[in-house]
Amino acid sequence: MSLQCNQCAHFLTQQRAVQDNNQMSERQETEEANRWPERSLVQWGLPHPSGRPTRLVATTVLLCMLLDPVILQTLGHQDLTTVEGFPSLNMKFDSRRMELSWDCKENTTYLECVMVHKEKGPIEIMLKENECHCKFPDYSLHEGVTFMVKVNSVQRPIPETLVYTNPGGKGTAAQNFSCFIYNANFMNCTWAKGQAAPDDVQYFLYIRDLKQRRERECPHYLEDSGTHVGCHLEDLSGLAYYNYFLVNGTSQRTGIQFFDSILSWKKIEIYSPPNNISVHCNVSHCLIQWEKPVTRHALSNREFKYQLDIQRLKNKEHSGNQLIEVSGNWENKHNFPSPEPRAKHTVKIRTSDARIQRWGSWSQPVEFGSSFKAGCHVMVWALPRALWGKVPG
Repeated sequence: MSLQCNQCAHFLTQQRAVQDNNQMSERQETEEANRWPERSLVQWGLPHPSGRPTRLVATTVLLCMLLDPVILQTLGHQDLTTVEGFPSLNMKFDSRRMELSWDCKENTTYLECVMVHKEKGPIEIMLKENECHCKFPDYSLHEGVTFMVKVNSVQRPIPETLVYTNPGGKGTAAQNFSCFIYNANFMNCTWAKGQAAPDDVQYFLYIRDLKQRRERECPHYLEDSGTHVGCHLEDLSGLAYYNYFLVNGTSQRTGIQFFDSILSWKKIEIYSPPNNISVHCNVSHCLIQWEKPVTRHALSNREFKYQLDIQRLKNKEHSGNQLIEVSGNWENKHNFPSPEPRAKHTVKIRTSDARIQRWGSWSQPVEFGSSFKAGCHVMVWALPRALWGKVPG
């Protein structure tokens, strides 16, 4: 092999003068081609040739190897087409439809597409034959995701990736975003201005239900010094079980990053107090009953839990209060031990989801019991009739 290498080196020395004239232009063209845009495609395969000075050395070694009879014999049993570059798939991602698509190529089999999410990890979708697109479940995208399509070309898998980023200045997106539904028919969403957001930033909220894909902008913004920092909705008819919330931003000074989140109505609804609270007492107990509250969607009794605050009133001050948790059922009642004579008590009740502890507001207090102090006895003296009128005045 040394003889062939010496011959190669001699040949390349003669050609070096010609290559020196073109080296600068080649380097500029290569560097420009290797610049990756923000959402560029990155091919996971063999590295492309470089326009640097080391290229001549690499070419010399490669040519010497190819001239060696032993290596030529070895390569003769291999498929040399596997080292060829694979053309770009021209991948595109539609964030509204959560759909990844690419250009179909002849004689190419697409194995699977993958979305690498920072919170959920890799989400893999197997592809059907001749399928050049895939649709992912709905996830938030503000932290950026990476997509990958695994291609089988000439029996060699070649993954190609697309990096989806959140454009704009870091720290400019809305922060501390939250929403809650109350009184079954109203919703408030709030957020704070990004720490690095400029003074002229303006935010806009868009809500899309993930079933019908209907989208609408916030109808009533809440403002702080002219900047939108919240939204109030009185019509929730378009909300599905899961909904996509997107807060965009604009500024004349810099790009504003977006914030997005997927929320279910069940996790953000704060339940109203229960209805029709009543108390009925006998000699030893007081039966407290109520009805489940009105909610955004119909729920069974077992999906609620309740907290009872029972307080004993004494000298117009509360004392001896008890907090009691009761699981929801079809009766919705609690038997409170309270033998006669009983002091005056109050009871108020609030509601939470049975699985997610998020208590709503308290009901108005309901009074029961007597205004007499507990344990107070009225003494009655019975005198013989003969002593009537003889008792000292």
